[in-house]
Amino acid sequence: MGVPRLSVRMTLEAPERQGDGMGGYALIWVPLGTLWAEMKAGSGRERQAEVGPESVVSWRITVRGARSGDPRRPGAGQRLRLGDRIFAIEAVAEQDSGGRWLTCFAREEDQG
Repeated sequence: MGVPRLSVRMTLEAPERQGDGMGGYALIWVPLGTLWAEMKAGSGRERQAEVGPESVVSWRITVRGARSGDPRRPGAGQRLRLGDRIFAIEAVAEQDSGGRWLTCFAREEDQG
């Protein structure tokens, strides 16, 4: 295993509930910071969504390691943004025994 090439700048975002003034809430995405990443595409498939066919691609996104509890450490339920592209993080694992690198297993969905 070599050192990853962290050449893609991505924004880490977390969901936050925001009151809608009528007793409900809306889910908004709040930027937490910027991470440099290496991206590797996995398998892709098509599935039927409400508005028609949707392309779903799995990604392995490697970032620098951060300890549990550190706000710079991505987690399941958060997402990474690259411009208009959104990568929903499904799981995060340490890539090496020293915890220097984290692998985010993410899903990109594209309607089109």
